[in-house]
Amino acid sequence: MAATRDPEATRARIFEAAVAEFARHGIAGARIDRIATQAKANKQLIYAYFGNKAELFTKVLGKAMLDLAVAVPVDPDDIENWIDRLMDYHEAHPEVLRLLFWEGLEYGATAELPDEAERQEHYRHKVATLRDGQERGVVTDAIPPRDLLFLLIAVANWAAVVPQMKRILVGGEPADRDRLRASVREAARRLVAPR
Repeated sequence: MAATRDPEATRARIFEAAVAEFARHGIAGARIDRIATQAKANKQLIYAYFGNKAELFTKVLGKAMLDLAVAVPVDPDDIENWIDRLMDYHEAHPEVLRLLFWEGLEYGATAELPDEAERQEHYRHKVATLRDGQERGVVTDAIPPRDLLFLLIAVANWAAVVPQMKRILVGGEPADRDRLRASVREAARRLVAPR
């Protein structure tokens, strides 16, 4: 009796293997052969389902960003809690920041991303949320909302991006982690505090 093919299960395995491969090796270093082997899938199916390697990376990162946006929406009324949830998310899903880091290395500051318009729209909603907080007076208007979002994301994520610096500078004990998280929350609170 022949095995039943399940295209959706195969796509999911390919996608999961691609996330791990791209997070580990970036776009240039990733290998479709390794993704196929890890996913227990035919290499040709990867191309059929997702296109070339760059297209696959774009889809992987796009889904990772969407998952993050759904899981941790910006909350201008409770920035400290949002920052906590953002840090928790990135601790549980370190591949997201790795994918973004690789994207930055591969495309640099000036090359247009394959899905740049969609990404701008994604962030436009987050910026609008902060702008709404500014209009209601719960968030400072001293910093433009797009700059404020960038700064908040940077403050929340830098420790996950450079964990070696966190360990060297802040310390590697649980108490150090807790102290840093409290400091990040305080920094975020002060960044958004109305005048």
